[in-house]
Amino acid sequence: MVREIESVAVLGCGTMGAGIAAASAAAGCRVLMLDLTTEAAEQAAAQIDDEARHLVTTGSLADDLPAIADYDWICEAIVEDLATKRQLFERVEPLRADGSVVSSNTSGIPLAAISEGFSERFRSDVAITHFFNPVRVMKLFELVPGVETSPEVIDAFARFGAGRLGKGVVHAKDTVNFIGNRIGCFFMLSGLHRAKPYLANGMTQETVDAVLGQPIGLPPTGLYGLIDLIGLDVMDLVGKNLAENLPADDVGRAFTSFPEVEQRMLERGQLGRKAGGGFGRVQRNDDGSKTRETFDLGTEEWRAAVAPDLEGAPSADLGALLFDESPAGKLAWDVFGSTLCYAADLVPQIADGPLNVDNAIRWGFNWVKGPFEMLDHLGPARVIERLEAEGAPVPAMLATLRDAGAETFYRDGQVLGPDGSWHPIG
Repeated sequence: MVREIESVAVLGCGTMGAGIAAASAAAGCRVLMLDLTTEAAEQAAAQIDDEARHLVTTGSLADDLPAIADYDWICEAIVEDLATKRQLFERVEPLRADGSVVSSNTSGIPLAAISEGFSERFRSDVAITHFFNPVRVMKLFELVPGVETSPEVIDAFARFGAGRLGKGVVHAKDTVNFIGNRIGCFFMLSGLHRAKPYLANGMTQETVDAVLGQPIGLPPTGLYGLIDLIGLDVMDLVGKNLAENLPADDVGRAFTSFPEVEQRMLERGQLGRKAGGGFGRVQRNDDGSKTRETFDLGTEEWRAAVAPDLEGAPSADLGALLFDESPAGKLAWDVFGSTLCYAADLVPQIADGPLNVDNAIRWGFNWVKGPFEMLDHLGPARVIERLEAEGAPVPAMLATLRDAGAETFYRDGQVLGPDGSWHPIG
C-alpha cells in the first residue's frame, strides 16, 4: 500500500510543533494543531502564513484528540520526556485511522524506547521525523525507522519531506541523538572541557570562538556563541540523554556533564540568549549604544568583550589551522579534530555511510563541509599519520579507507562504504 500524506495533525505546539505545522500548511496540507489548551494552540497558529490559515484547525489534547482520525500524519512534538510521550501515544493509537503514519519529533530519544510494548500496527507505522529549529529555515530532516517500521511508511515520509516541504532528507539509524545531534553535541560538550587548559593558559573565550569558527569551516558563533544560541538548559538535557543511552565504550561519555563553572551558570539560570546572557551578552547604554560583554569563565565575572587573537595562525586555506603548532592550532585539533575522528568512528553505527553524516552536519549545523568531506579536504592519510604519531586509535572509517587503499571517501560520483567498497551517490 502506497501511503500519501496530505494532512497533518501536530500534537504539541511549542517552537518545533508550531514550525512543523506552519511548514505543512505552507505546503498546502490541512493541519490540526493540538496543545494543552486551545488558547495555546491558537497562539502558536499565529505563525501560519495568512494565505494558509484557512487550512488550520486548533484544539486541545484533552478535548479534541479524536479529530486525528481525519489526518494522514500524526506528529508528536511534546516535551522531551519518554514517559510523557508514551502516555500520549497510548491515547493516540486507538483513535488514528488505518493507513495513517505516526512520528515523534524527539531530538534524541530512541524510537525503540518509545514504541516498546505497543501494538504491531503502531510499531509498523511509526518513525522519528526530526526537524531542526527553525523548521521553516533549516534544511535538515532526519528520518529514523524502527526495527519494524514499514518501508512504505519511510517512503511516505521521505517523499513528503523532500517533495512537499523541500527538506534535505537524511536517513539515520535508531541510536541516541541520531546523526546531527550526536556529532554536533559532541563538538559542543567536549569543547567546553577541552578548551579549559587553553583558557587557563591565557587564551580568551573570544579567541576560542574565533578558532572554532571560520578557519575550520564552522559558523562564526564558534563554541560559546553556539551554546548561547541553543541554551545551557537544552544542552544539559542532551547531556543527560547521552549519559543514559550512549554505548558503554563511547568516548562521548566523558563529556555528558558540564564543567563546574558552566554547571553553576546553569543552576542560576544564566542559560544564553533567551535568558539575557550566557557566555556573552549585549548591554544597552543610556545613550542608545550597545556594549558586548563576555562572562569570563576564569573570574566568573562579566567583562568587556575583546577582539580575538589569531596572530601567527594560518588562515589562507580552510582547515590549515588544524596542523599548526600554535596554541590556536592545537585547540583546533583537540576540539574539531577529535570531532572529525568521532564522526569517522560512528559509521555504520549511526548511518550506513559518510553521505548521510555529511548532509546531516552541513544542513543541521551549517558546516562548510561535512566531517568526511572535511577529512577528504585535509587528506585522510595526513590525519591517520598524525593519529598514529600521537599513539591515538584510528577511527573505523579511516581504517576502512586505509585498508581499501583509497585516498579519499568520495570519488567520481561514488562514496566509500563501511564495507570497503564504492557505492554510487544518488
